[in-house]
Amino acid sequence: MASTSSPAPQPASSDQRERGLARFAQKSAAWTEKWFPDAYVFALAGVVVVAVAAMVNGASPVTVVETFGGGFWDLTAFTLQMAMVVLTGYVVATSGPVARIIERIALVPSTPRGAVAFMALLSCLVSMLNWGLSLVFSGLLARAIARRPDLRSDYRALGAAAYLGLGAVWALGLSSSAAQLQATPASLPPELLEITGVLDFGDTILTWQSLLMAAVLIALSVAVAWASAPQGAAVRTAEEMEIDLSDDVQPPAERTRPGEWLEHSRILPALLGLLTLGWLVHQLATLPFLTVISNLNGYLMVFLILGLVLHGTPRGFLNAVARAVPTTAGVLVQFPLYAAMAAVLTRADGRGGVTVSEHLADLFTSVGGGGAFAVVIALYTALLGILVPSGGGKWLVEAPYVMQSATDVGMNLGWTVQIYNAAEALPNLVNPFFMLPLLAVLGLRARDLVGFTFLQFLFHLPVVLLLLWLLGTTFEFVPPVMP
Repeated sequence: MASTSSPAPQPASSDQRERGLARFAQKSAAWTEKWFPDAYVFALAGVVVVAVAAMVNGASPVTVVETFGGGFWDLTAFTLQMAMVVLTGYVVATSGPVARIIERIALVPSTPRGAVAFMALLSCLVSMLNWGLSLVFSGLLARAIARRPDLRSDYRALGAAAYLGLGAVWALGLSSSAAQLQATPASLPPELLEITGVLDFGDTILTWQSLLMAAVLIALSVAVAWASAPQGAAVRTAEEMEIDLSDDVQPPAERTRPGEWLEHSRILPALLGLLTLGWLVHQLATLPFLTVISNLNGYLMVFLILGLVLHGTPRGFLNAVARAVPTTAGVLVQFPLYAAMAAVLTRADGRGGVTVSEHLADLFTSVGGGGAFAVVIALYTALLGILVPSGGGKWLVEAPYVMQSATDVGMNLGWTVQIYNAAEALPNLVNPFFMLPLLAVLGLRARDLVGFTFLQFLFHLPVVLLLLWLLGTTFEFVPPVMP
């Protein structure tokens, strides 16, 4: 067997090309890490830019500051909901039963390149269910695959593949922030509800066009992950990167007092699980299926109680929650800023009583309908997403003028949400904000992954734009349905 430490025996052309790809990936990742500040800085800057734009538009400073303060807590309920998406996904993924499933799944791939492609596929599929679950589940699976002594897989490529669920298709799945928000009237700001009405999942993520787009993007992600996985001397394993892959599982604490008996008992979680199952069955029996699965609060309740049941005891569940809470920090401190931005955009009247949001709506309306509208909105969404990495928060900033523009040009409102969703995932491939929970699981840095995900971005961008153009022509405009 040839030694991997000797460069001479390595295949010349293919391995040189693969080292070139890896070198390009590392350079792009290093540039991103050097020049991109924390996402919170972008959110702060966004508030300032919007405030200045409102004053340039003719709004008085008093109007701007009053609108800023008045809108700051508009998204309190939605902020909690999005934080719970992350928390519930983490809690479910770190439960004992799921951990055992992960260890078994890790035995499936038989080649290093196949392991990277397999990782990409599962990451995307799980993200269609819950993007928070995808991040943690995929990170744990990448570690399990990397522990296999018979596979010498590149740990960076495995980590990048584990992130593809969030970088490719998460917003086309059940935990799509924009789709969940549009299906939940109680979470919609009044000014947006007046424009769009309620759009359930049958209008957005469950249309055949959206499902087809998701399938194409998953196939593309897997193919690029396989083709760009380093081989031979270019491979860097977790061991070579000095990453500790040993499971740091703490044994359950022993009971020291009688009052702790219920904390370590499986009785209460089982009873709560039965109550939740009964509620879900009743909902499915008495309400339309799309109404049930479009209910964000119900979705979160099921995932939260599922986490409790999977951990078995209240103490095990609470320990998992304590580990999950830090991953929600970005959502908790950024969403109030997005709410303030949306308020200033839509409520701070300028000259002639026209807001910045209305000016932007006129700008996008001038583009016209059809494919051109879809492409322009997608490019705008992707560009803004690099600066404001938040699917739900950014949708509330964009939606008032984007959806008004869609109404003006006769673009289907449900598909307009999907234009946003498909394009919103693109900047996640170059902005490392949402990588943070995954990086904590993997023990890697953003620069180790972003170069590989940037290669994905180069392939995804033209495909997404083409699909949005073509599939958008299959829709007809439907007037909004008010609750």
